[in-house]
Amino acid sequence: MHVVETTHPDTRVDAWAVTNAHCQAHYQIVAEAEPDVLCRVLNYFALQFLTPRQVSVTRQDDILSIEIVMDGLSWHRAQVIGEKIRNLISVCTLDVWPADSVGPQAVSAAAR
Repeated sequence: MHVVETTHPDTRVDAWAVTNAHCQAHYQIVAEAEPDVLCRVLNYFALQFLTPRQVSVTRQDDILSIEIVMDGLSWHRAQVIGEKIRNLISVCTLDVWPADSVGPQAVSAAAR
């Protein structure tokens, strides 16, 4: 075995760095009302050792409306977590936006 030296050091910006500006992210999620869906959604925050500032859940028939407010995330990190939540099979739609914007119209992604 030998050491391989590279001529180009990794200069990629660490998007998770604590020096990045942090924001308050708002998540608005519509999902199927399955018994474990709320746990699966919140688990993405727990895996990052994050505790939401606010969680609100309303069930209407077979649909859950989940609203989560999370402090202390870089905008990039908030979007990555949103994409992971969006990929859950039970999630119908997910909108995420920073607190300083107008609302979900500012940054929105279509459901699958």
